[in-house]
Amino acid sequence: MSAQEPAAGPVVVLVGPMGVGKTTVGELLAERLGTGFRDSDADIVAAQDKPVSDIFIESGEEYFRELERAAVRTAVAEHPGVLALGGGAVLDASTRELLTGLPVVYLSVEVGEAVKRVGLNTARPLLVVNPRKQWKELMDARRHHYTDVARVVVATDDRTPEEVADAVLDALGLKQNPGEEPGHPGEESRTSGKEKQV
Repeated sequence: MSAQEPAAGPVVVLVGPMGVGKTTVGELLAERLGTGFRDSDADIVAAQDKPVSDIFIESGEEYFRELERAAVRTAVAEHPGVLALGGGAVLDASTRELLTGLPVVYLSVEVGEAVKRVGLNTARPLLVVNPRKQWKELMDARRHHYTDVARVVVATDDRTPEEVADAVLDALGLKQNPGEEPGHPGEESRTSGKEKQV
C-alpha cells in the first residue's frame, strides 16, 4: 500500500530501544513522505508538562506506563503520519495488539552503539546505574516484543539517519514525496542485507 492510499492508522510506526534514533529518523521519514511526525513520549511530556524522567521519579514507572498506553492508543487512532513510540511501549500487551497489522518498523542497534548514542549523563530514568548493563538487560526483556510487532527490522548501526530513513522506505515499499531528494547514489550496496521481513 502506498502512502497516498487511505489507511487506518499511521503510515509508519517506529519501535526500538532508547538511543536508536526513532525521533530523528521519524522526522526525516515524515519529511520525505510529505506527512506529519508524532512521538508518543513527546505527547506525554506535553500533557504532563514535565520530562519523562520526572514522571518516573515522582510517580513511578507503573504510572508512566499507564500514561504511555493511553498516549499510544490516542496517537494510533488520530495520527495518519509517522509515529515513534517510546522504548518500553511494546511491554504492554494491549499496545502490542493495537499494533497488529500496522506498518511497524523495529529500528535495531547493538549495545555499544546505543550507549554511545544515549550518553552516560542524559536523563534516562532506566539507565541511571551502569548504563551498558542496564541497556542490555532492557533489550533482553524487550527484543522479542519488538520483533513480534514489527513488519520489518532495520539495523541502524554504522548508518546515518538519512540512510536509515531510506532503508525504512525501501523495506516498506513506500514512495518518497516527489519534491524530496532521492537516496544517494551507491547507497543500495550499503543498505542491502541489513533489513529483514518478520
